Amino acid sequence: MSTKRDYYEVLGVPKDADGSTMKKSYRKLAMQFHPDRNPDDPEAAVKFKEAAEAYDVLSDDEKRSRYDRFGHEGLRGAGYQGFEGGFEDIFSAFGDMFGDLFGGGGRRRGGGGNRPARGDDLRYDLSIDFDTPVNGGSEEIALTRNEACDTCEGSGGKPGTEPVTCSTCGGHGEVLQRQAFLQIRTTCPSCRGQGRSYAEPCGECSGRKRIATERKLTVNVPAGVDDGMRLRLSGEGEPGWLGGPPGDLYVFIHVRPHEIFERHGDDIICRLDLSFAQAALGAEIEVPIIDGSDSIDIPGGTQTGDLLRLRGQGMPNVRGGRRGDQIMHCFVRTPKKLNERQKELFRELAEIEGQAVSDGPESSIRRFLSRLAGE
Repeated sequence: MSTKRDYYEVLGVPKDADGSTMKKSYRKLAMQFHPDRNPDDPEAAVKFKEAAEAYDVLSDDEKRSRYDRFGHEGLRGAGYQGFEGGFEDIFSAFGDMFGDLFGGGGRRRGGGGNRPARGDDLRYDLSIDFDTPVNGGSEEIALTRNEACDTCEGSGGKPGTEPVTCSTCGGHGEVLQRQAFLQIRTTCPSCRGQGRSYAEPCGECSGRKRIATERKLTVNVPAGVDDGMRLRLSGEGEPGWLGGPPGDLYVFIHVRPHEIFERHGDDIICRLDLSFAQAALGAEIEVPIIDGSDSIDIPGGTQTGDLLRLRGQGMPNVRGGRRGDQIMHCFVRTPKKLNERQKELFRELAEIEGQAVSDGPESSIRRFLSRLAGE
C-alpha cells in the first residue's frame, strides 16, 4: 500500500481545483520550503519535493485523470516515477516558475541549463465534418514549430567560428544571485546555461539556434472520436535541447454541426416528421442515416414525442468500436391546406368519432344569415 499523501492534500486544494488555483498553492509551498531558503532543514527538502511531485501530476490533464481514477498505484503502473533525480529535475521542470519567484532566469526548461531538456508540447485545433468519426479518416495539417537552424546546425554561432568559455559564469552555466538572505543559483543570462558562447551569432537565427518552420503532418482521426477529445502525436512537438527528447503535439478535435443530426454519446438524434395518415395507420418509409438511408417501420398510432430507434446506425465507440443507435423523435404534421375531398374525409372521421369540428367559414356565414332572417 502506498505511503504517499494525497496530492490534493499536499497542495491544500479541493479535487475540482482549476490550474490557476493549483499553481498559486504550489508557488506558495515552493517559496516556503525552497532548499536555498532552508539549507539545514531536511524536512523542508522532503516537503519541497512532495509539493513539486503533486503539482507535476495535477497540472497535467493526463496524469491527473489517471491519478483520480487509480491513485498512486495507477501512476506507478504507467511508469511515472516522480522526481527521483532530485532538485535538478524539479528546477528543470519548473524553471520558469522559480525564475518568477526568486528573480533571474531560473533553471529554465527549453534551452536553459547544461543538461538535456525535453521540448515543449504544442497544441493544434482541428475541425472535422460530423460524419468523419463514422469510419475515421486522415487529415493533413500545417503546423509551425521551432526547428534547428540549418545555417548554424543549431549551434547559434556564425558558421566557421568556434565557441569560447562564457566569461560571465566561467563555463558553469549558472550564476549565484543574492536577494536578502537568499542565495539562488540561476541560469547564466549570457550563455543561457551552455557554459560557452559565440562572439558572432548566426545571421540566420540571430543566435537563437532555431527558426520557426512550417511542417505538414497527417493526423489519423480514429473512428468514434467526439467533439472536445484530444489526440496525442508523440514526438511531434518542439525539439528537445542538448539531445533531450521532443515534446508532443496535442490535437484538439472540433466537430462541425450537422443540419439534421445531433450526437449524444454514441447515439445520433434526429427529427422525423410524419403525416396524419402515416402516424395513424403505420407505414414503412425511407429515412436518412449518417452514411446513407435506411427503411423503418412506423407503427400505427404513433404520437408526437414518440421515439423510434434504428439499432447500430449511430456512431462507433471510440474505444470498443461498437456503434450506437439512431434515435428519431417523431412529430405528426398537421396539414395547413386541405382540398374539399380531404375536408370531407376529415369531417366523416370526426363524425365517426363523435367529435365536434368547424364547418368552415362558409357554413358560419350561412348560419349567421339564417339567424338574421329568422329575426
